[in-house]
Amino acid sequence: MAQVTLADITKLRKATSAGMMDCKKALEEADGDFDKAVEIIRKKGQLVASKRADRTATEGVVLAKVAENGKYGIVVALNCETDFVAKNSDFVALAELIAQTALNNRPANVEELKNIVVDGRPIDNHISEKIGVTGEKMELSYFASLSAEKVSAYIHPGSQLACIVGFNKAGLDEQVYKDICMQVAAMNPVAVDKEFVSKERIEKELEIGREQARLEGKPENMIDKIAEGKLNKFFKENTLLNQEFIKDNKKTVRQYIQSIDKDLVITGFCRFALKD
Repeated sequence: MAQVTLADITKLRKATSAGMMDCKKALEEADGDFDKAVEIIRKKGQLVASKRADRTATEGVVLAKVAENGKYGIVVALNCETDFVAKNSDFVALAELIAQTALNNRPANVEELKNIVVDGRPIDNHISEKIGVTGEKMELSYFASLSAEKVSAYIHPGSQLACIVGFNKAGLDEQVYKDICMQVAAMNPVAVDKEFVSKERIEKELEIGREQARLEGKPENMIDKIAEGKLNKFFKENTLLNQEFIKDNKKTVRQYIQSIDKDLVITGFCRFALKD
């Protein structure tokens, strides 16, 4: 068996971020073969990942990034089990790597993002390796992207919530775009406007309204009208343009953006929070 030196162990630890003892054991198992030892460490990470699959990963990091031209943005969420790991610099660096990879490569979905190769191995392998180091379940739980003439991003302090918002016009005061991002982050709208709410959601809200009216003992011939009223209240509270503007509740978001520029349009948004 080849003799394993401290320099070998240190080199392997630097390459894999695994613990010193794990590196020593991997090198011994590989009979000093560095590449084989790296593979052993990676496989160990994958084994730990499979053992952790039934655990709940509710902590983590949510990041949003926008391309240099300001016309494309992404949101990603990397989950783990504990707040301790979520705040670890290596974990945050991995989340940053994933976010930048998504921004650079514009994948169509989470699975495509997981399979993008960085430094000779897929993103999914990077995650498995980190699982092997920490012993915690980790999961790339969310990826979304948005293209528009102007995309603005917001990450809430603590990196547990982030969003991106698209606009039809660039060149306005950046605070205007930030205000709308913060509105989306704080108020969690379901759509930009009521016509973008799905038929299924509308019917669900109407049914809830009908049932509430019946429980309140309202006359049957008034049930549908009452349900429509409750639906309109739902639109007001849950569609972005109809919500009260958080910085001035005497205005709706629609009134706010029209006061800035009558031609300004919010084209879409993506928002994700680990805990809402």
